[in-house]
Amino acid sequence: MKILVCISNVPDTTSKINFTDGNTKFDTNGVQFVINPNDEFGLTRAMWFKEKQCATVHVASVGGSSAEPTIRKALAIGADEAIRVDAEPTDGYFVAQQLAAVVKNGGYDLIIAGRESIDYNGGMVPGMLATLLDMNFVNTCINIEVDGNNVKAMREIDGGKEKIETTLPVVIGGQKGLVEESDLRIPNMRGIMMARKKALNVVAPIDAIAATTDIKFEQPAPKGAVKLVDADNVGELVNLLHNEAKVI
Repeated sequence: MKILVCISNVPDTTSKINFTDGNTKFDTNGVQFVINPNDEFGLTRAMWFKEKQCATVHVASVGGSSAEPTIRKALAIGADEAIRVDAEPTDGYFVAQQLAAVVKNGGYDLIIAGRESIDYNGGMVPGMLATLLDMNFVNTCINIEVDGNNVKAMREIDGGKEKIETTLPVVIGGQKGLVEESDLRIPNMRGIMMARKKALNVVAPIDAIAATTDIKFEQPAPKGAVKLVDADNVGELVNLLHNEAKVI
């Protein structure tokens, strides 16, 4: 089985977010980038397939050279080979088109992507990718088993879980549940050294256009001042919650 894990290079959640050029561009200065968490769950699951079923695992990412440390981390975790499409990931449709070209050229059986990235939270790339490739698709996937050409998956739905049976090739929109956080792997020294010898192939983007354009960013309004109410003054607390906060 040949697996492709799609990797997004996203800001660490502890990073302070700012914008430049009149709030039209994201300011990357001083921002630490990491593997998108939903993608990392998928990568760890792919490593399970590699170890248990001798699968081949490749990773692919759309981005500039600044994304290579993140891609190298995926190689250090255990991926066999990496592909970087040398283009800025301007929107979800553009990224899906680039990844679809990688899949077509690579002949992959199982494509695992995070259900959404934690930067823009668009949640669109896996579905678009499956449509462009005319492949089966399971979104919000929390478990997957592959036996030959047969696939059993489980996904989260409103109020419960749904079991699905399908066949390869298939695109998975994964999330926590494919593995637990405790199962995520930290690259060890041996993995880091081996990653330096693994292929990181930089490919030119296909001719594609973005379907959307970012016009302006806006940060959430700062939190208002906190009012402290004495524990004995329940009446004042109820009055503030009812007339000022309007939550009761």
